[in-house]
Amino acid sequence: MRSYFLQRLLLIVPTLLGISIISFLIIHLAPGDPAELKLGDAAQRVGNPALVEQIIKETRALYGLDQPLHVQYWRWLKRIVTRDFGQSLRDHRPIIEKLKERIPVSVRLSGISLVLAYLIAIPLGIYSSTHQYSFGDRVTTVLLFTLYSLPNFWVATMAIVYLGGGDFWDVFPVYGLQSVGAGNWPFWQRIQDEVWHMILPITCLTYYTLAALSRYMRAGMLEVIRQDFIRTARAKGLSEWAVVYRHAVRNSLIPIVTLMADLLPALIGGSIVIETIFSIPGMGYLGFEAVLNRDYPLIMAIFTLSALLTLVGILLADFLYTVIDPRIAYENRVAA
Repeated sequence: MRSYFLQRLLLIVPTLLGISIISFLIIHLAPGDPAELKLGDAAQRVGNPALVEQIIKETRALYGLDQPLHVQYWRWLKRIVTRDFGQSLRDHRPIIEKLKERIPVSVRLSGISLVLAYLIAIPLGIYSSTHQYSFGDRVTTVLLFTLYSLPNFWVATMAIVYLGGGDFWDVFPVYGLQSVGAGNWPFWQRIQDEVWHMILPITCLTYYTLAALSRYMRAGMLEVIRQDFIRTARAKGLSEWAVVYRHAVRNSLIPIVTLMADLLPALIGGSIVIETIFSIPGMGYLGFEAVLNRDYPLIMAIFTLSALLTLVGILLADFLYTVIDPRIAYENRVAA
């Protein structure tokens, strides 16, 4: 198994390099000039087309945007090797500082959301599979499919209207992660205020993942409990609890673990929709602003981190397969 994972670790480097090249080309093929967007309305106020063109030309030269694409990529790659993401084209701030500010926010929101989704989805999936076609199974199926079909931007908007001081109740705050002046409050009061601000965003982030994971868990459990080794366990006289939780659940977790590769990047990627609607300064909102402003270095930094987390998630899922199911042996694959 060690040789297999060593090979996978070594493959991360060329894979990440290929992803960065494709991402770099796609970003630069998108319409829009960062120099023109940076000038904005100031170019119209100058009134002199020749002067405006000169300013744009000098701005492009300042940021190296007038260089060929392969030269720009090589300069970016050399900075990345030294863990230097460069400076933002919008405000000249080091990108690493922006990431340090925004990543903890998205990790808190997405991390709590994923933990809640797994904690609720796995028991729901187990219950639905062990009580197939029962009244409870039918109710949870209808409820979860309803949640799965609801777009999160609509749910977030309705939550603001009905619970955030819109036309009905004013129960939850709907802006940011803390109240104005909360920095001067006592510690426990600040924690309570932040938790109160996070209820609606986390709910909107959790319900969709929860609905999907519970269906995967149910399908996996139904497939496992019909297999021969489950019948053998029951024939040996094991209790139903031991059959379900000691034998069936462990083998049915493989689809759930596989989804980790897709869910792990969400820890730092955040949610563009939810963070924008609730004005939360996270990575999703930062990425949205970077795309609007054609902030190439910032976009590449976000893409690179997301790609790296995806590859790490795939590697972690492969490792957890061997923990969940000891029958999975990677050494045989390598030898073959």
